[in-house]
Amino acid sequence: MEPEKIVFCKGGGCTAKLGPGALSRVLEKLPKTYDPNLLIGYDSSDDAAVYRLTDDLAIVQTLDFFPPMVEDPYTFGQIAAANALSDIYAMGGDVKTALNIVCFPEAMDLNILGQILQGGSEKVREAGGVLAGGHSIADQDVKYGLSVTGTIHPDRVFANNGCQEGDVLLLTKPLGVGIVCTASRVGEASESAMNLAVKSMTTLNKYASEIVRKYRTHGCTDVTGFGFLVHLCEMLGGRFSAKIDSASVPYIPECPEYVEEFYLTAAGQRNRNHVQDQVQFVNCSFAMEEILYDAQTSGGLLVSMAAEDGEKALEELKALGLPCAIVGKVVKKGEKAVTVWGRG
Repeated sequence: MEPEKIVFCKGGGCTAKLGPGALSRVLEKLPKTYDPNLLIGYDSSDDAAVYRLTDDLAIVQTLDFFPPMVEDPYTFGQIAAANALSDIYAMGGDVKTALNIVCFPEAMDLNILGQILQGGSEKVREAGGVLAGGHSIADQDVKYGLSVTGTIHPDRVFANNGCQEGDVLLLTKPLGVGIVCTASRVGEASESAMNLAVKSMTTLNKYASEIVRKYRTHGCTDVTGFGFLVHLCEMLGGRFSAKIDSASVPYIPECPEYVEEFYLTAAGQRNRNHVQDQVQFVNCSFAMEEILYDAQTSGGLLVSMAAEDGEKALEELKALGLPCAIVGKVVKKGEKAVTVWGRG
């Protein structure tokens, strides 16, 4: 009897996240905890919490887990781990320890769980961290991720909303992962599209983070379930606006074709509903709109950096082997938070 395979789960990967609108309504009702050493909490929708221990040392804490978005257990483990580790790198920190978070059906072949954990363990080791334990529960569906602790100097934290007027915006991985995975679910994604999506999702943001730390980086976030445009609006924080050149945005080449076939995610539509009043599209195709709203799993870093450093940083980022680009700039606050310009 062949081992049971993981079936692509409904809402797998970061498409399984609660929508940004629903989540913000819940969080705004929670009582605020004030501690002078809590440098970053959830107030600004940042990627991880940062707590100062000494004048020279702070810890970065995050956790992330989700259902599978690919059928290979080992690859799923790698993706889920890379996605969880990413939040540490988005803050500019270094990974130290990780704990497994596991939900697994008791009736399913434990070899599948072993492959998931192997993939995750290898990514933690690649990150330079130590897998120190974890927690598991029996569940009807498979879910996996990590709780991660990192370290950082308190004065070198990359907050998501630290951007400055005149900064350029760099994106370190291609968009469109959610669209491609949706097409794959119904057997319509090409091998090349899925291979690029998997390469992107399994690549640690460690390497991009180490590059941008060498330059005058003012703000940084990783593009995940809330898509490019929601994460960008969070970065701007109501203080600035941004102009995006759609022709410069890196994405998996087959995505426009898949959008035309309506291989879309509910998460992408939730993202559109949340920020569409803040976004203006000029001469942009519907496909480009969907790519910019698309929920990403283990997406790239979106970096707000001094304009003078942008091209130098980009040349280093290109050497990592994934499509990346300067996609726009931060400007004085206007009527809309984001204007996306097309050339059609």
